Amino acid sequence: MPHPNSSLTAEQLNAGAAEFLPGQLGMRLTAVGDGWTEGEMEVRKPLMAPNGFLHAASVIALADSLAGLGCVRSLPDGATGFTTIELKSNFLGTARDGWLEGRASAAHLGRTTQIWDAEIKHRESGKTIALFRCTQMVLWPR
Repeated sequence: MPHPNSSLTAEQLNAGAAEFLPGQLGMRLTAVGDGWTEGEMEVRKPLMAPNGFLHAASVIALADSLAGLGCVRSLPDGATGFTTIELKSNFLGTARDGWLEGRASAAHLGRTTQIWDAEIKHRESGKTIALFRCTQMVLWPR
């Protein structure tokens, strides 16, 4: 039986994240499906490092949020939530303006762990900014 979260829409997930880090950083899911999410975030001064380039943590926050919200939709029936237990990012570029867009896809949807991959791109140039992988531990009632 699927988890009740599996029918959540992008709009519902955005509303639930609005007061937390994803919403505070201006992230927005644009589409969701079984085992994937897509989203965007505008590059703006609060997301930059002092050197004038996009802060790596901003990119990680977008990728991890896309994976995490996908995990929420993909929890097995009876699970109560999840937590990130490992993440890795490879940075291939940066941005000073425009929009970031990303897609996260499930590589493994197990009862105890999920593994998600994400690619973050600079919309205007089409260049890949980062590749990301994370492992989520599925949480169960005690």
